[in-house]
Amino acid sequence: METGVVPLSEIDGPFDLQATVESGQTYLWDRADDGMYEQQVAHGGDHWYETVVRPFAPPRGDGDTLVSEPTVVRVRQVGESDDPDARLEWESTVDAEQLLTHLLRLDDDLDAILSATPDLPLLEEAYETYHGMRLVRDPPFPCLISFICSAQMRVARIHGMQRRLAESFGDPVTFDGETYYAFPTPEQLAAATESELRDLSLGYRAPYVQRTAELVADGEAHPAAATDRAYEAAREYLTQFVGVGEKVADCVLLFSLGFLQAVPLDTWIRTAIGDYYPNCERGGYTETSRAIREQFGGEFAGYAQTYVFYYLRTTEQ
Repeated sequence: METGVVPLSEIDGPFDLQATVESGQTYLWDRADDGMYEQQVAHGGDHWYETVVRPFAPPRGDGDTLVSEPTVVRVRQVGESDDPDARLEWESTVDAEQLLTHLLRLDDDLDAILSATPDLPLLEEAYETYHGMRLVRDPPFPCLISFICSAQMRVARIHGMQRRLAESFGDPVTFDGETYYAFPTPEQLAAATESELRDLSLGYRAPYVQRTAELVADGEAHPAAATDRAYEAAREYLTQFVGVGEKVADCVLLFSLGFLQAVPLDTWIRTAIGDYYPNCERGGYTETSRAIREQFGGEFAGYAQTYVFYYLRTTEQ
């Protein structure tokens, strides 16, 4: 077992692990106490979180894979980020610092990013409430599948689907005397039958998942290929996958492929438009997306979106 520490004083800006992985951006992490997504408001905790990462090349990177085989990584935060001794403690099958930096965007200058967004009261309230929340960089294929499963679902149920997919079709990985499961490869999911997927409570999403996995396994398309395109063209590229509309495509662009300007128009962002920014409602998805993206400052509008999504979801119940 490899172990290590990332002092939070060494990264730019604050960090909160619980808010980052339990805010509805990612469904690929588990909490060691099985409490993932049990709390509506998740912020400031010191729980252990764990995931299994298959080899993948970081989008917009140099093509090198971050790990050479399915890799377990466990991490917890000790202390709030403004504490000089605050740190991330990790355990893994490899030296995981580079991997965690990628997955949790520890290389973002969060203060500079949030300062580059407009001075809007709603944003200021959300930034203060979830101080230190960052975006994630999930691997592209698991991210794509998880958001195909997200339609009309609560976050806990989406997370449960991804866990069942891994346990049913993914490879087991033994670490520290425990068995973990990697998210299935495209080939593993493509070989699953619709009936098997429906048995995991995927419902009408089952054929979408199976057909999308086939497209990737057969080499017809891959979500990572969207990174070679301009933002709206990248969104259009992703809609070729079965079950992927513009909102799901925006989620993959934002939470995996590094398009920090993407603003998925989910229920909560449409609520924000209706209650706070009605002039941004333009009828169609593309025009409304452009308008709210400009309202949130353009370049880092996706960061603003994620804070607003989480803030409204946890305060307007």
